Amino acid sequence: MALIKSNAFFTSLLILVARFGGAIGETVHKVGDSKGWTISVDYDAWASSKTFHVGDSLVFEYTKGSHDVTEVTHNDFQLCETSNPLTRYETGSDTIVLTKPGLQQFLCGIPSHCDLGQKLQIHVLPASLGPIAAPVPGPVRSPSSSSSRSPLADSPVKSPPQYQMGPSPAPLSAASKSSVWIGLCVLPLLSLIFILV
Repeated sequence: MALIKSNAFFTSLLILVARFGGAIGETVHKVGDSKGWTISVDYDAWASSKTFHVGDSLVFEYTKGSHDVTEVTHNDFQLCETSNPLTRYETGSDTIVLTKPGLQQFLCGIPSHCDLGQKLQIHVLPASLGPIAAPVPGPVRSPSSSSSRSPLADSPVKSPPQYQMGPSPAPLSAASKSSVWIGLCVLPLLSLIFILV
């Protein structure tokens, strides 16, 4: 009986962690921040200060009838061409969930608005699984053989070992920090449950 209760508790805990953990990584980006979706915002600068992942969402807020949100191909984005939209939104408050990695382009379909800068291109990254520890780099040593010696081998000044470094990890977003915190709290609890079962 105790084993059944432990298994039920463990299953419930896993479901809770899965639901809670999934919601942490999703970020809602209000396009243009307080200015919203209009012709007076530098959307390239806005997008460059953000990181977009699959599962995040974009919220476009604008005056209905004065603007729209038109998702287009890369070529149509470059030309400000709106005649072949992938999707068009016109409610004045549109939420678009990012469902696939890669480039996504949006522009306003009202004539001349795209030419005035009301266009947004973002690069969507795969869903974030939280921070991943980078391997610790080891020393890089050049191959040596006993038959050929370097002319500097007998030099009184020895060179320090050479190290090869990988790329620096990206800074943690608030969502990633929350995921780390959840992982640090949940993992010991799961270990305890495994011991009890």
